[in-house]
Amino acid sequence: MKYVRVNERIMAQTVRVIGLDGEQLGVFPRDIALNKAEERDLDLVEVAPQAKPPVCRIIDFSKYKYEQKKKEKAVRKSQKQAQLKEVRIRPRIGSHDYEVKLKHIKEFLEKRHKVRVRMWFRGREITHKDIGNRVIDRLIKDIEKVGRVDRAAHMLGKTLVLILSPK
Repeated sequence: MKYVRVNERIMAQTVRVIGLDGEQLGVFPRDIALNKAEERDLDLVEVAPQAKPPVCRIIDFSKYKYEQKKKEKAVRKSQKQAQLKEVRIRPRIGSHDYEVKLKHIKEFLEKRHKVRVRMWFRGREITHKDIGNRVIDRLIKDIEKVGRVDRAAHMLGKTLVLILSPK
């Protein structure tokens, strides 16, 4: 939660005061506004410091902090972070294994996640990159209904990396 000025920490000389029920009480000097809040055993809280004059509310500050935290938590809860999922395959992958990996990739894309496909070359397989490229091309063709290529296949050491994103 951002820093909020309360009671004596309010710097403005005149403030617009809003009461407990949301009714506007008017524009007062800071000292009179503090007295009005003190009469009700509540706090004077600056809610809009950028306004001319700054807007302050007469409320219970601890309750205000609690409400703000609740709002922030609700906002964070409603935001969904897109994740980057990773699927590893080999250049000489079997047809059934390929279908299983393809099914997983499609599920990730349907759930709106990005997918990194890593083709891992071992030993002398690196000399046959064309086999790996054929598997990657087949994969791109098979997922074109649910996803698209975000970053084309490129070599990173002994791995061929492809990044897919949902359509």
